[in-house]
Amino acid sequence: MELINQHTKRIMEGCKERARNAGLRFGDETLEYIVTNKDLLELAPKNMIPTLYDYWVNDVEVLREKGKYELYPHNPYETVINTRPAISFNPYETVINTRPAISFYNDNNPDWLNVMIFYHVLAHIDFFQNNMFFKHTWDEDFAGRALSDKRSIAMLRSEKGRWVDYVIEFSRGIDNLVGFHSELSELNQPQEIKTSGKLDFYFDIFLQTIRKVSITDYLKEVDRYNETGRQYAEIAEAVFFSDVVRTYPEFEALFLRQKKGGRKGVMDLLEFVQQNSPFLQMEENRWMQSVLEIVRKTSLFFQPQMRTKILNEGWASYWHERLFLKDDRIRGNEVGFARINALVTALPKVGINPYALGMRLFGHIEEMADKGKYSYDFQKIGNARNRRDYDKATGSGMDCVLRVREDFDDFMFINNFVDQEFVDRHKLFVAGRRLNSSRKTWEYYVRSRDAGNYRQMLLEQLYHPPYIEIDKSTTEDNCLYLNHHFEGKPLVKEFISNTMIGIEYLWGGPVKLETSEPVGKAREYQPGEAYPSSKASPSYQRVLYTMKDRQLSKAVL
Repeated sequence: MELINQHTKRIMEGCKERARNAGLRFGDETLEYIVTNKDLLELAPKNMIPTLYDYWVNDVEVLREKGKYELYPHNPYETVINTRPAISFNPYETVINTRPAISFYNDNNPDWLNVMIFYHVLAHIDFFQNNMFFKHTWDEDFAGRALSDKRSIAMLRSEKGRWVDYVIEFSRGIDNLVGFHSELSELNQPQEIKTSGKLDFYFDIFLQTIRKVSITDYLKEVDRYNETGRQYAEIAEAVFFSDVVRTYPEFEALFLRQKKGGRKGVMDLLEFVQQNSPFLQMEENRWMQSVLEIVRKTSLFFQPQMRTKILNEGWASYWHERLFLKDDRIRGNEVGFARINALVTALPKVGINPYALGMRLFGHIEEMADKGKYSYDFQKIGNARNRRDYDKATGSGMDCVLRVREDFDDFMFINNFVDQEFVDRHKLFVAGRRLNSSRKTWEYYVRSRDAGNYRQMLLEQLYHPPYIEIDKSTTEDNCLYLNHHFEGKPLVKEFISNTMIGIEYLWGGPVKLETSEPVGKAREYQPGEAYPSSKASPSYQRVLYTMKDRQLSKAVL
């Protein structure tokens, strides 16, 4: 792995100038490295971050891929993108979000291909440095911090041996439960809104978690506080809490107890275990807290990338096509560009290609905004021909896509902009599967062309970790009680046992997990029946898993 030469760097700097003129915004400093296929095999398990801490699972992945490469030499990214289109790597490059931004390029790329890839990379950097879901990473040199974390873990491994890997493995088993949105809300809170810790505790924790008031009562309290503020101005908070204490005498004591703990707001599972585990508080085990913190911070760094996959890749594909088609360096390479661009941005009949879907959706948004079709007047039109011919020529399309890039994640992107006109224009559909009894094969068919069904299919495939909350009122006698707020998707049963063993070790005592599971066995689908059946609506029951002394038991509640 080495830096690109000066000739290629000049090409990159020229692409930066054209990209900025087109409306992209990003920092001046970037680093570009040339990598071989062997380098890619070693970097891919670490998400292309060379300084990420060492972990035995990554070594296993490297050995597996090296064995495959020796038997069947290939471009490893081409295999990845064909088999798993949801992964965030382009066949010829990848970029990581750090300061300065770092990107990697295959060592056999010609200059014209590098021009296309540079535009793709610059759009990624623009997205990283402007999208609000990445705000906690904007000023951070993650590669430098990862190197420091790597050295810390290496030092601990030299002292503690394999126990370091056990702690990493147990921590990574629950690192998808980090409080990404709670941390983001603190960063995005307007500076002019200054609330005391008591006010935050009352509305965020006391009413919602401790008293568990209804939504109606909660909104009444919000209105009461706003009315008090209008009447009493500077002394409004004191007046408000004088009434609160009369209604809830226990409030002051609970607030003082929480204040001594230091941390405001609701902790995620990793943070709660790190700060409250009796096992980790022991002098001989305190080194484990630093490992948990490294795993948690690393997970928080990657959370926005998992939540903006379609948006991010669509944005980069939208711009590399837009800018490269206007670049004179495409001349003579039109066929090569068309082939590679189709490889990256082709719409599959079954499944999702985030590059293709996001790129076309951005183009759709720009066209709709240019024609004024996001106005109330357009929404009132019912005639199909009038809707098709509607064009106010507002010229606001580019401003609209830039705002979408700044404020949206995948859920909002799909939920707001995948409409019937977009589905019809690109001939999209929801595919069904059924068994052909005569040929003994599964066959696919067009199940629905409705935008609502297609949108729901996309939303169901987005990254959405389970919402598991620590029930502090039930966590007693050294037993950690976890409550899974069921959102329609049950936990994966085969992972429950190993995950709870890890939590039990880190907590140092029994762990209970309350969750929901479907009643009865999974129904067998009959020959010729649609799969899955649209009429199937399984019922669920609450169950309680208990992990004690590495033995798992289950009880129906």
